[in-house]
Amino acid sequence: MRASRGYGLYVVLVNVWLAIGQPIWAADPPVILALGDSLTAGYGLAQPDSFTVQLEAALAKAGTVAKIKNAGVSGDTSAGGRARLAWALAEKPDAVMIELGANDGLRGLNPKRTEANLDAIIAMAKAQGLPVLLTGMRAPPNLGVEYCEEFNSLFARLARKHEVLFYPFFLEGVAALPTLNQADGIHPNGQGVAEIVRRLVPIVEKLITQVGRK
Repeated sequence: MRASRGYGLYVVLVNVWLAIGQPIWAADPPVILALGDSLTAGYGLAQPDSFTVQLEAALAKAGTVAKIKNAGVSGDTSAGGRARLAWALAEKPDAVMIELGANDGLRGLNPKRTEANLDAIIAMAKAQGLPVLLTGMRAPPNLGVEYCEEFNSLFARLARKHEVLFYPFFLEGVAALPTLNQADGIHPNGQGVAEIVRRLVPIVEKLITQVGRK
């Protein structure tokens, strides 16, 4: 009988240890708001091939459970993202990933306005205590050296200013590669998205580790 009681106590202690050892979100995974344009929305792709679906699956495969909320709107600029951020934050995400600016660059919009919009987006997220991951973009070379230098540098500058996680170029390893893009040469295909996700997973995991910190 004593041996049985001892074993029972052991089982209870092990179960307590396992419960304590689990992440606080084991039953309620963190929600990452992916604020972006068509690259986030999944333009031209079947849902299983879209960015947020592939990212969520890749994180799970790597052992990180999280919900990636698709807040991408095709054609959106940094101004559009700024205008709808309050609405998106009302859903109470645990962190924010920002992928905006591609359409600003394609349209040759003033980089100072792009920077001001992204600055406001990051500030609003941080004001709510949310960790942020900012991904950078690059302007089309045909807009000229001066424009490209001003546009391309604004993302790193904002990341330093706000001390947030930064991934320099969202389309790294995919841009301008025909086999990884759709017929328009701009939007990645399913394979292209998979490559983007593969490169992003480590820094998104870092973002998730910041959830709940102040």
